[in-house]
Amino acid sequence: MDHGVFVRSIVAVWLLTSCFSIVAVSAQGIGVNYGMLGDNLPNPEKVVSLYTSRSIKKLRLFNPNTQVLKALEGKGIQVILGTLNQDLQLLSTNSSYAATWVQTNVIPFANSVNFSYINAGNEVIPGNLASYVLPAMQNLEAALRESNVQIPVTTAVSTEVLGSSFPPSQGTFSESAASVMTPIVKFLESKNTPLLLNVYPYFAYAGSPEEVRLDYALFTATDVVVRDGGLGYRNLFDAMVDAMYAAVEKVGATSVEMVVSETGWPSGGGGVGATVENARIYNNNVVTHVGSGTPRRPLKGIETYLFAMFNEDQKPAGTEQNFGLYTPDMSEVYHVDFST
Repeated sequence: MDHGVFVRSIVAVWLLTSCFSIVAVSAQGIGVNYGMLGDNLPNPEKVVSLYTSRSIKKLRLFNPNTQVLKALEGKGIQVILGTLNQDLQLLSTNSSYAATWVQTNVIPFANSVNFSYINAGNEVIPGNLASYVLPAMQNLEAALRESNVQIPVTTAVSTEVLGSSFPPSQGTFSESAASVMTPIVKFLESKNTPLLLNVYPYFAYAGSPEEVRLDYALFTATDVVVRDGGLGYRNLFDAMVDAMYAAVEKVGATSVEMVVSETGWPSGGGGVGATVENARIYNNNVVTHVGSGTPRRPLKGIETYLFAMFNEDQKPAGTEQNFGLYTPDMSEVYHVDFST
């Protein structure tokens, strides 16, 4: 989860002319992150049944868990499978380790679980592990290819990779991230694979509520707040995504798409604006909005994963423990309409 205060990446919206038809991502294409940092969560079989009962067709799993993968067999749910961040160094420097990782965590399930992406590392750029990401991706991709398995390999980043983000067209990678991000996005472009992006308007709002209007963050603003050339923005989500698109384009990877691998709003924990009602508004608006694309990439629905399925009591105290759609007893914190 992106904990940075993204104060300067204010606002975002889509403006579409009515003469075009919208190629929408259906609500049933929305995914939900399955976080497991809780000591009181239901067993994976019950969790996967909950996904199925709500017609949630996409799931992100942060690291391999055999019990979860077995529960997913034959269910048809599309799965993003992540690596542990602490495994990145070995995955990058030892191709045999990467091959073993694939043989252990992917091959036994390759015919029964619908893997959409392998995600090498989560939010480690910039940072001490950043230099390991691309070689880890390359070793995993080679190991999958050697096993005759076609699963795209990517990585997940937060908006912390951006040094400039306002207005969105001025999005650029930070000096500390650019040397790592540039070859990564060019690798992704060569494989026609998207970049995973964690997008949290909540943290921008909570970090500077006097500058970032709540309605901008919740998709409820009725006016265009930011004019960026010929584009108009009404919500922060679109602005953050488009700032990343601008950064990727500036380093020459113009065809790379974004998958929003995390987005959400806390329903409690004491943070500014962290209420059940705001969380309900935000996540329902995400579901109905992302099929429309962004001002920079209109008409292209954004594959999007809400964070997260459950409140997790082993995360840091406060808002971190209150991003779930469900409590551990599987009762709803608030309702998200996946049938919209």
